[in-house]
Amino acid sequence: MSEPNGRRVFLDASGSAPLSPRTREAFVAAIDEGWADPERLHSESRQARALLDGARESIAAVLGSPVERTLVVPTIGLAFDRVVGGIAATRGERGVIVASAIERRPLLRVAQRVASEVVTVPIDASGVIDLEEFRTSLDSDSVSLALVQHANQEIGTIQPLMEAHKATVSAGVPLVVDATASIGHVDPPQHGDALVADPADWGAPRGVAIAAFRAPTRFAPIPPMVIDKVNVPAALAAAVALEEREENRRAVARTLETLTCRLRDAAESVGETTVFRPTGPSLPHVATFACAKLDGEALASELDRRGFAVGSGSACTTEPSPQSHVWEALGVSGSGIVRIGLHPAITTADVEAFVVALGESVEAVRGFLPPR
Repeated sequence: MSEPNGRRVFLDASGSAPLSPRTREAFVAAIDEGWADPERLHSESRQARALLDGARESIAAVLGSPVERTLVVPTIGLAFDRVVGGIAATRGERGVIVASAIERRPLLRVAQRVASEVVTVPIDASGVIDLEEFRTSLDSDSVSLALVQHANQEIGTIQPLMEAHKATVSAGVPLVVDATASIGHVDPPQHGDALVADPADWGAPRGVAIAAFRAPTRFAPIPPMVIDKVNVPAALAAAVALEEREENRRAVARTLETLTCRLRDAAESVGETTVFRPTGPSLPHVATFACAKLDGEALASELDRRGFAVGSGSACTTEPSPQSHVWEALGVSGSGIVRIGLHPAITTADVEAFVVALGESVEAVRGFLPPR
């Protein structure tokens, strides 16, 4: 049972992708040049500040957000807190937040903390928010803001943000967009009043997150839940990784779309699986299926033994759980989930080797089951 081509294949790049050689080189160089506290006044700190400011300008240019309104913060949780809490704090007595049913759980937890009520809007069978019900939910003076993600980390569905934003503008409600799954894979969202982005998803080291506000969105500064400094080398590496992704994003997307279609066909061929097939715009690198009678974690472990790293359970939560509220919102059992996220270095040979390993792994896991 050897690993393909003598190496492991990482197929769990929906949320965290390997660093490219170019990004790794920038990260290492920035450790030497940007290690100092960028908030102090000496030369070393001024050098770190220059690197951080340059990284922020580069990322803001891709996102289309004003540089002065693009914040680099230490964690995704803090980015969610800055955006949702920061906007909610300016909305007076309005205490209701409207959100799609498949928003990430960490984001929903922030909403539940700052709101008197979170109203969730259902999705259809293709994973798209019910726009009519969304508009109806906004028709109240008590609504503070709305949350609609750009794309989903588990099923890849891209939401109709233009229509959603028209509805929030009409209602006088700010729209917060979770773009943690989409930046670096598809065109950045053009609609919304604020967004959150996760550099680890586009192949940067962990240690930074992005909270961006479009003018004239009002937001109040929120004290950090955990006091910490921004990781300057990680911020610079994030900018370099995003620049690299943008240079050939469309060509890479076409290749990955072909590979994800192959993966969906392979998953369907093993039997007793539900494969999510997008019917509209979707992320090019995400493929997900549910095994009706298999433990998704057991299958992921078996694939790991064979040299393939895949995800299992929900990608939209920080807690290890076999349950997926995204699949449950689709009306499918939220257990037995296997998630695949491709990155630009994945090859056709990698995918074909995985297809073979998937069939073998399914049979192996089925062999562990007691006879029916």
